[in-house]
Amino acid sequence: MTDESAVPDDIAAMSFEAALAELETLVQKLESGSVDLEKSIDMYARGSLLKAHCETKLKAAEARVEKLVISPDGRPGDAVPFDAE
Repeated sequence: MTDESAVPDDIAAMSFEAALAELETLVQKLESGSVDLEKSIDMYARGSLLKAHCETKLKAAEARVEKLVISPDGRPGDAVPFDAE
């Protein structure tokens, strides 16, 4: 994955949703085939940075998610750390 310090400031400041939306737009443009080669390469590079940023944001969110264990009486019990695997 890309080092987060290598991510341009404009991408680093983006929310997960904003970065994902821009990434989806880039993918649509690239898939359309209407972009010249040089611009395609630039768009692909930016897309790679956006993807890495989204992955970083997602991993950070996953690390904060906890499963709630519900006790037999229906009340939340002890919190269990989220296990992504």
